[in-house]
Amino acid sequence: MGHSYGGTVITEAGADPHVVGLVYVAARAPDAGEDYAALTKTFPTPPANAGLVYKDGFGALTEHSFLHDFANGVDRSRARVLYAVQGHISATLFDDKTTVAAWRSKPSWYAVSKQDRTTSPELERFLAKRMKAKTIELDSGHLSLITHPRQITELILRAARHSG
Repeated sequence: MGHSYGGTVITEAGADPHVVGLVYVAARAPDAGEDYAALTKTFPTPPANAGLVYKDGFGALTEHSFLHDFANGVDRSRARVLYAVQGHISATLFDDKTTVAAWRSKPSWYAVSKQDRTTSPELERFLAKRMKAKTIELDSGHLSLITHPRQITELILRAARHSG
């Protein structure tokens, strides 16, 4: 299962023969060698982008952007804890390209977050359709893993039953 940038990871690592299916949650799903940054520019720019600030080669979301865009829908006290422990990302992280797209040969599932302010829901729908994923849509922000754990668990279990 890959959430957000984790979708890039499972797209590449999912080519391993031990992997039988892929579950994406509000996630990136690049094609092999694709310029994902260029693809994202063809969809509405999510508000969180404005709050990603880089310093000394690493980026993090501002408090406002984290709470209102990345963690929208999450209980405010929990969102503040998540903000306090947010990791920093390398300025070059999003430049990486996958060499394979496991979703081209493996069954895939995708959870679209309809209220996502970090990844464009239109982009999420495009990715899910392109990979022919079995798709659900949740009335959720980017962190549907937290706000809709039952639905995400059910999606993972559906994938596991199909692939098992």
